[in-house]
Amino acid sequence: MRVIIILLLFANLAFFGYTRLDTASEGEAIRLAEQVQPDKIRLLTSQQVAALGPAKVAALADVCLEWGPIPDADRARAVADLEALALGKLLSQRKTESTTAFWIYLPATSRIQAEARLSDAKGRGIAEASIVDVGAQRYSVSLGAFRDEDAGRARLAEITQLGLTYAKFGPRQQVTTQITFVIRDPQAVVVAKVRDLVPAYKGSDVKVGTCEKS
Repeated sequence: MRVIIILLLFANLAFFGYTRLDTASEGEAIRLAEQVQPDKIRLLTSQQVAALGPAKVAALADVCLEWGPIPDADRARAVADLEALALGKLLSQRKTESTTAFWIYLPATSRIQAEARLSDAKGRGIAEASIVDVGAQRYSVSLGAFRDEDAGRARLAEITQLGLTYAKFGPRQQVTTQITFVIRDPQAVVVAKVRDLVPAYKGSDVKVGTCEKS
């Protein structure tokens, strides 16, 4: 009888130990399954982030929208266009300066003639036209500056087709300032509205990707 009692005692202890071990192993398995798997984490390039589309981009962290480049002369107009989005501290500006080597221009010998030719250029849809107020080429009407000669000549052909057959193309060393607007963590509606502004600012574009480290 004593032997039977001892055997039952050992059997109960063995069963208790087995159930505890099984429960522990199941709990550990669950915890392991719930852990983040680092081998499946990958960083996206700015191009891959942009390919996600505005809705998914808005859900990501550390994402920025960049809109530009925009001539410094158009900065105030662009800021006014962005005010309706109420971006606050999410909006910043990045200034870049470059030296252009070529330009397209309309020659003029007086302020009156320059203003008439400026009006003619703007009336033909050349929004970037502006009068040069200083230097040896004073009163000329600038229709754009370029670092690449081929790009400048291609633009000259477009301007000629608009009817400004007296436009000239030539070398010019000039420092130009351009602005890029940066919007951190843009919502999908913000991305869409900024894209709508692009046609009004020739040469600008919208890019969405990871924010540059300052």
